[in-house]
Amino acid sequence: MTERFLSEWVAFVGGFGEFCRVIMDSRVSVEVKEGAVLIGVTGDWSLEKAAPGWKEVVKRVRGREKGLKEVVVDLGGVGEWDSSLLLFLLRARDYADRHAIPCRMENLPELLRQLMDQHVKSDAKPSGAVRKSIFEELGGRVLAGCRGGFEWLAFLGECVLSVFRSARRLRKFRWMDSLLAMQQAGAMALPIVGLISLLIGLILGYQAAIQMREYGAEIFVANLVGLSVVREMGPMMTAVILAGRTGAAFAAQIGNMKMNEEVDALETLGIHPVDFLVLPRVLALVLMVPLLTIYADILGILGGYLVGVYALDIAPAAYWFQTREAIGVNDIASGLIKSVTFGFVIAAAGCLRGLQSERNAAGVGRATTSAVVTAIFLIIVLDAIFAVLFARIGL
Repeated sequence: MTERFLSEWVAFVGGFGEFCRVIMDSRVSVEVKEGAVLIGVTGDWSLEKAAPGWKEVVKRVRGREKGLKEVVVDLGGVGEWDSSLLLFLLRARDYADRHAIPCRMENLPELLRQLMDQHVKSDAKPSGAVRKSIFEELGGRVLAGCRGGFEWLAFLGECVLSVFRSARRLRKFRWMDSLLAMQQAGAMALPIVGLISLLIGLILGYQAAIQMREYGAEIFVANLVGLSVVREMGPMMTAVILAGRTGAAFAAQIGNMKMNEEVDALETLGIHPVDFLVLPRVLALVLMVPLLTIYADILGILGGYLVGVYALDIAPAAYWFQTREAIGVNDIASGLIKSVTFGFVIAAAGCLRGLQSERNAAGVGRATTSAVVTAIFLIIVLDAIFAVLFARIGL
């Protein structure tokens, strides 16, 4: 009894499913004639009703794919429709593309044709999207680097000309903008510069103590920390901090002004953007970075002093005397020369990337990132050049 009931239930469900399939496929007729798949589409199409499945169309064509020449879809009997019909036609076109045969739409509504064309455009790959060889890629990178170098040279020339123009008209120079930039880059940077410098001094002191203890020469920790901080770490760390803090701010400010067309407004009024925007910021950093470097040197030496006095039991007077004997005027001068150059590079990188920014939020973000990366890269390169140059001239 149970087996008979189950068999009848299965037969009923199968028959109902076949009935539903016939109803679902009633809006689509498929015929293969003379190498063409003729698909007739009729009736209303709505997402609220189950759309005819494309798999049923494929089943009726299966076994005769080799002789197919084209797919023809006739929409002469279509009533109301929505995106369900668009999806069905896209599947028909994809089927034709997979078999490398044309797909022709007859009696296609104009709006549906536009939607199909938009989908083609969105899927189309750029015509120039050809994989480049390693030599082409390398050549492109070299040319991009050369263009970037020429842009830097042109910008430096603009800055030099701006200095001469401003020197003839000091009353028109934007002194207030420069003072505000000094406050942002100088006074407001004291906490972070001081903390980093103190920690660098502590790190150098502890690392030097490990080696000096082996030879019983703990007193020379003062020499190592003092010279390292004054000649290298003070100017370098100050410049890196300001590159991430102030250089990025300059790029973001000028980039936003360009996006809002404020830079274009200045040019329309006959005001050179380099005179109005760049030179006050460059002057601010050229003046502030050396002062911050001296501040960083003092706190870096203080960090080494804390290690020497409280960890190595060196007498405070002996530590200060050894530091004074180790550091000369040449050492301080070399650090200050570096800091002036670093300040100019940071300001120039931030302003240049801001002026080169695209006129959208994403472009401003890329300009900000590029300003920081460019400034840090140039700082390290210039520091290496200074190291070789100072060694040659004995500074």
